[in-house]
Order: sequence, then C-alpha cells, then structure tokens
Amino acid sequence: MECPYCSNTTFKVTDKRASPEGIRRRRECLRCKKRFTTYEKVEKSDLYVVKKDGKREKFDVDKLSKGVHKAFEKRPVSNEQIDRAVTEIEETLRKKGKKEVKSAIIGELVMKKIKKLDNVAYIRFASVYRDFQDIQDFKREIKEL
Repeated sequence: MECPYCSNTTFKVTDKRASPEGIRRRRECLRCKKRFTTYEKVEKSDLYVVKKDGKREKFDVDKLSKGVHKAFEKRPVSNEQIDRAVTEIEETLRKKGKKEVKSAIIGELVMKKIKKLDNVAYIRFASVYRDFQDIQDFKREIKEL
C-alpha cells in the first residue's frame, strides 16, 4: 500500500473501527503527514442458488434487494430497515455454511422478514413468490395474517 498523496509506503494507523464497509482504518503518512482512510473487507465465498427447475446460479444480493425493495414501494418503511433485512437474510444464508441453497429457502426467509416489517409488502411479495392466480389466493393469504 502507498500513500495516495506522495506514494510513500510507511505510515501509521491512527484509528481503527468496524464499519458497514468492513474494517475502517485512518492512516497517517510518515513522510507528508497527510491522513487517509482505508477499508478492509472479508471476501465472501461464492454462494449458489438452486432454482425450482434444478438450474444453479450465483447468489446475487442486488437481485434480492431489488425484489424486496419493490415489495415495499410506497410503504412507510425506511430504506435502512429494508437494507438491514436484506443483510440479515444474506448473513443467515452464509452462516448455514453451504455452497448451495434452494430458492425456496431464500423465499421463505424473505417472506418472514417482510412479514415482520409490513403486511402489505408481505402480500405483494407473496403474490409474486407464490404465483397467485386469482383473488382466492389473496383472500387465503390475508386470512392467514
């Protein structure tokens, strides 16, 4: 690593703390005395989703996030709450320690998280996830709430 100002390779760490981006370190160059921040992240191993038809695809947290955000569109739930839920879902999946996870498991985790935050968003997500065909499907799901 080099100082971004003078390219020196000797510096000291003045502060270190955990942050959402990883481990945050404030550094001071020993030559030019300027300070800069670096982040250290743990590299996550690949996680694969096994679809209903048996196909495998790489787990994409952005895809998950977009689907969850879509369910909460125009609902009184903050983006921070939604992002926290998505992060918790990803952490739960990774803590299982498996390289592959069935899409049904992901779907059920998402449904539980959404249900805790907002019932309308839950019904929206469930209607797509469970492929509701008519009003009876909606009535049945609402009755279970």
